[in-house]
Amino acid sequence: MQSQEWRNHSSVTEFILLGFSRNTNWILFSLFLFLYLFIVLGNGLIVTLIRADTRLHTPMYFFLSILSLLDLSYATTTVPQMLVHLVSKNKTISYVGCVVQMYNFLTLGITETWMFAVMVYDRYVAICYPLHYGVQMSQTLCILLTVSSALCGLTCALIYTVFAMTLPYCGPNEINHFFCELPAVLKLACADTSFNDHVGFILGFILLPVPLSFILASYVRIFMAILRIHSNQGRIKAFSTCTSHITVVTMFFVPCMIMYMGLGSEASPEDNKKLALLYNVISAFLNPIIYSLRNKDVKRAFLKLIRVSEDTQ
Repeated sequence: MQSQEWRNHSSVTEFILLGFSRNTNWILFSLFLFLYLFIVLGNGLIVTLIRADTRLHTPMYFFLSILSLLDLSYATTTVPQMLVHLVSKNKTISYVGCVVQMYNFLTLGITETWMFAVMVYDRYVAICYPLHYGVQMSQTLCILLTVSSALCGLTCALIYTVFAMTLPYCGPNEINHFFCELPAVLKLACADTSFNDHVGFILGFILLPVPLSFILASYVRIFMAILRIHSNQGRIKAFSTCTSHITVVTMFFVPCMIMYMGLGSEASPEDNKKLALLYNVISAFLNPIIYSLRNKDVKRAFLKLIRVSEDTQ
């Protein structure tokens, strides 16, 4: 009897992603196609430039290349499928496909939260302890920090996904979102999700406010150190680097906290979609602009790459 009841509760084999309003599908398709192509080209170019130019083989640019790879992968987890669903009548995703998408999305997102903390630590050491920077930020430490961030993402995403997908789903199977995001999927569970909410809040606290607090505390120390710099040019350069990072961090962390810590529990599904777009698509779109247009080293590497390609032709 219990096994029969479990089969009935677990009868959902696919989900329907409702996505956005159908009246604007082609407009949204054109917009998101442009954004995604720019994400691929922009982040791909940053990774290529950093790999090709030896002057960019520093901890700061190593972490920037990792961030670009994460942004590229993060957007690729959701946007191509969203583009297909915008122009197709079939908007389904299999149960297994939904699980895989959710896990990949969480893994990349959690890894990125800690990579932001790693990047600000790099700036903290560079500005507050410039004489010890080369020793402290060794290649071994850079790799260790990156791998630790990735392992945290893989582990925490697995906990989130296992707790969510062991719940019974018996219908309806319509997810009011453009991808299988955890909060939207949990609303379809045919069981009490209070335990999942508690687990999600605890993990969310560890993964969002904790690294954000570390970032803010580090920036307080950084700004204090910047104010002690006597050279105006040095002070402006330090402020420029930090403001770029603060902009990206704010754009990513604030909507994530609203979504995953219950701060936006009263928000409508449409508002949740906009929040998801902000930290999933818009953030990945703006990162290459923020980090490259205001960065002389990246511009110089780009011009050098163009000259090399022209000489080879």
